[in-house]
Amino acid sequence: MERPNVVWVTLESTRADHTTPGGYERDTTPNLQRIAEAPRGRSFDSCIAHGVWTLASSASILTGTYPSHHDAGMESDAIPAGIETIPERLSAAGYHTACLSPNSHLSSATGLDRGFAEFDWFSADTLLETAGPRAILKYLLHVRKHGGGLTTDTAKHGTGYVMTDVAKRRLRTWESTGEPFFLYAHYGGPHHPYHPPRRFVERYAADFGMSADEARELGMDHHATFHERIAQGRFYTDDEWAALRALYDGEIAHADELVGGLFDYVQELDLGETVFVVTADHGELFGEHGLLAHMIVVDDAVTHVPLVVHGLDGLKGDDAGGPGAGELVQHADVIRTILEAAGTRTEGLQGIDLREERRERAIVQRGAKRCLKNLDRFLEIDPDFDDARFHRAALSAIRTERFRYQRSEERSELFRLPDEEHDRSTSYPEVVERLDGELERFLETDGRPAADGGREGEFTDAMERQLADLGYLVD
Repeated sequence: MERPNVVWVTLESTRADHTTPGGYERDTTPNLQRIAEAPRGRSFDSCIAHGVWTLASSASILTGTYPSHHDAGMESDAIPAGIETIPERLSAAGYHTACLSPNSHLSSATGLDRGFAEFDWFSADTLLETAGPRAILKYLLHVRKHGGGLTTDTAKHGTGYVMTDVAKRRLRTWESTGEPFFLYAHYGGPHHPYHPPRRFVERYAADFGMSADEARELGMDHHATFHERIAQGRFYTDDEWAALRALYDGEIAHADELVGGLFDYVQELDLGETVFVVTADHGELFGEHGLLAHMIVVDDAVTHVPLVVHGLDGLKGDDAGGPGAGELVQHADVIRTILEAAGTRTEGLQGIDLREERRERAIVQRGAKRCLKNLDRFLEIDPDFDDARFHRAALSAIRTERFRYQRSEERSELFRLPDEEHDRSTSYPEVVERLDGELERFLETDGRPAADGGREGEFTDAMERQLADLGYLVD
């Protein structure tokens, strides 16, 4: 393959078991399924994210390295200057690079804009300037179909429709240049608050007892109170849980519709060879370990994500007759494989070439900084909150098809999947010894920090407001 174009779509907070390729009971992502089943399409049912929240995971995708190496989202808020980003590598190889982001953790504040010739950050403060009046007018004309309806509450409006319009504009421009391009689009819809367009709430309304309006207000309340609910163990009735899951699924279904339209647009244009990737930065918790959102733990609920790839040929297992069944893969692997196929420099990347190798274990990491901020917030709300059941120190996990072994400075545990509640260390001492040795070797090699010292993010007031609106604890 000669210098393929790359369109990389990352969905926010989307767990694999709530998608159609993941075997979910609801057909939430028919477009992902369609792309996977198309000629030259492929889905992977065991994609494990590198981190449990946007900054760490996005930094791993855009540097091709592990969280403890780039440290963003671990103890730092930004990547070190010495790490070359994927768009920097592609730019040096003659690619035009562009990013669309509605999340301040994927922005100039964290260094993840480096290498992008065009970087569009979408927020309430920048939307008109970034998208342009025409895109905003189109959204307003479709505000019921693709937005929160006739309300001025910006928390009830997503950026997905406008982002897709801007992405199509970029693609039309590049069609005539003949230069290869890398377009990175981060769709924020499935992130809380769960407030999908009404038609997606109504799609699943038969599964809960309240009205669509009541359900969407529950989604807003969930977003505003999840720290208090976790701290106080104050969760939901069966019907409320059903409504929340329906709202979340509605957000995923809406994002899938937009991504399907973007994929079709790529196929319609005369762009040449184009690799199209759809995945998620992390998943979401719905009561596991008494938690909500995505924080603290490295369970599959927050690390097992969808992955669909189209147009990347020669992947191992393509002739085996299955869509990546049981095959562990991580984002750094896909990035490396794409750069290898493009003939671009790959030294320093920590993934594998999926055309040459298969992964036997995945690494997931969660830093201490954000974890402590959340745990301290829970204790502030309720001093009796049981924080001892969670690791307060930085946590690293090694996951195989059967086990997840995790370790911090405090202690270690072994889980026999799919059970993630009971430590089985005493039942499998030989597995503990083997995986502990592998984890230690990782931390001494690829997992070593690329730079000393922590780095603070350079967030503007507007960026901090956006993070607070998304539910992050901002100092």
